[in-house]
Amino acid sequence: MARRQQHWRMRGVMAGVGVVCCLGLGVAGCARSDAVPQGAPAGDPVEVLRGAAEALVEAGSSKARTSLEMATGGTRVTIRGQGVYDYRKRLGRLKVLLPQDPAGATVRRPITELLAPGALFMKNRGAGVPPDKWVRVDTGTLSDGNLVTGGATDPFAAAEVLRGTRAAKFVGRTELAGTKVRHYRGTADLEAASRAASEANRGPLGAAAKGFATARVPFDVYLDDEGRIRKVRHRFSFVNGRQDDPVGVASTTLLYDFGAPADVRLPEGEDIYAGRIAAE
Repeated sequence: MARRQQHWRMRGVMAGVGVVCCLGLGVAGCARSDAVPQGAPAGDPVEVLRGAAEALVEAGSSKARTSLEMATGGTRVTIRGQGVYDYRKRLGRLKVLLPQDPAGATVRRPITELLAPGALFMKNRGAGVPPDKWVRVDTGTLSDGNLVTGGATDPFAAAEVLRGTRAAKFVGRTELAGTKVRHYRGTADLEAASRAASEANRGPLGAAAKGFATARVPFDVYLDDEGRIRKVRHRFSFVNGRQDDPVGVASTTLLYDFGAPADVRLPEGEDIYAGRIAAE
């Protein structure tokens, strides 16, 4: 009975994460823990982080790994993704790997996601969607602004959350995947981020500010010497409809190979599924 109750609690959390699909991703590449903090670099940490998104635009593109992690009732769910992103066109492509079902019996096919201004496209969505069709979701209608729903936080949206940085401190210098980086820790406000964000992310971040349990987002971020985000980890909090206590979600985005080709083509109208999507 206890195991069955835990199973249904987990299904409730998965249902509450997103309107369309409930994912969660885990990212590889952790910073070394033996780093010794040194003197803070020139510049106020708050202002440095508020401008971090612009450094990505200057870089043009990169490869990305993303992660969403949830834990409830002693059960942890992690979904991983990997792909590329064009920061100038605001277009990305990720292959999202879903975990097994709670019973551990079903291995699910990866979902291909295309990230675009105001929209999320998913292929291999399942639940009655033809395998050659895409599902399109208007991210402006999602209560989390697609920071959680798709199982992967849009890399540029993750960077633009930092535009709402309210408090931050320089933790120290360290090394991440062979690259020297500066580690910062702080808190961002989604309402402030939405006001300062690019037009494409203004609406989604504003929706997240209203939809999450709190607009306050703690984060850790690692910048290279050119000010580009190499790794950022946000901690979001939302209220699941089946329980009163907020559910914590950790979203991690790892960026590397800046300048890598990121040719992302959005599906044509006839390739988008127009039917009803069954709940999973």
